Amino acid sequence: MPELPEVEVTRRGIAAPLLGARVLAARLGKPLRWPLGQAEQALVGSTVGEVARRGKYLWLPLHSGPCGLGDDGGLLLHLGMSGSLALLPQAPAPGPHDHFDLITDRCTLRLNDPRRFGAVVWSASLQAAPAATLLQRLGAEPFDPALTLQAFHAALQRRRAPVKAVLLAGDVVVGAGNIYACEALFQAGIHPALRADRISRPRAARLLAALRGTLARALDLGGSTLRDFTDAHGASGAFQAEAAVYGRAGLSCRRCGGSVRRTVQAQRSTYFCPRCQRR
Repeated sequence: MPELPEVEVTRRGIAAPLLGARVLAARLGKPLRWPLGQAEQALVGSTVGEVARRGKYLWLPLHSGPCGLGDDGGLLLHLGMSGSLALLPQAPAPGPHDHFDLITDRCTLRLNDPRRFGAVVWSASLQAAPAATLLQRLGAEPFDPALTLQAFHAALQRRRAPVKAVLLAGDVVVGAGNIYACEALFQAGIHPALRADRISRPRAARLLAALRGTLARALDLGGSTLRDFTDAHGASGAFQAEAAVYGRAGLSCRRCGGSVRRTVQAQRSTYFCPRCQRR
């Protein structure tokens, strides 16, 4: 599943080319997770504003369309389990997994999503439904200065679930998907099954720093590509090649030489080093 680094890499790849582009047409393929909520024709004539990201959602503001779209309206996009966005100067005919096209005077923005868990939804603003409803439960952005150690530790203290599950839930901090949660817990020396409310303030400080460092490194490397993900220009991510524990069950730990183990938590694979990561 594309996580925060992959979505942010995508945002960076499409933001500048689409800024100020005029929408000429829109096309829907097979149904996605939710209906668009707006007639495709209503998007025609609008101008794309500055693309933003909140958690794993992208926001494409569309300004001043002739069919009455408000200045704050736009499209909320989610890549789901297997989606990717591509910018196509000369778009070929859509394939069976190409489920949305936004055709502009510069290029076509195309969503390819083999499993169709992604979404493209019209919302009058980020403060109105459905956008507000989808975004309201998201936790803090990992690089937001408002996410202080005090706030992070306090949020962990309110949760009795295993810390790995808390990170994946996204209501404390967004963006720590399965790969990055495993890697950050390893870097912080914290066992993934440790209850979140038992993490001390010093260990919380190490975990927050590890989360930020892991996600920053993933951004530098273009995210992770395990199956489907490519950025808007077709390039794959490279973070997976540097993973210390993820996908390395049975191999030697790069820190202590012990054996990396795999377990299952909440139906998700968890990788950790029992020597380096203590309860």
